[in-house]
Amino acid sequence: MLRALSPHLVDGDLPVWIRNLAYRLVLLQRPDEPALLREAAQSLWLHGPDRDGVAAELERRADVLDAG
Repeated sequence: MLRALSPHLVDGDLPVWIRNLAYRLVLLQRPDEPALLREAAQSLWLHGPDRDGVAAELERRADVLDAG
């Protein structure tokens, strides 16, 4: 449903804060999905430097899951 409402990260039917909250909730249910971690990270990269550390950590976790 998240992808249906926001098919593109830049625009969509969901406000940015709701989209990021939705990613957080989905990641609580499925924390070991690298593709989902990367989607959430890409969404965070769009918000400026205050969320860059969180986005980098999500991408790092996705890389670790892919490697292992």
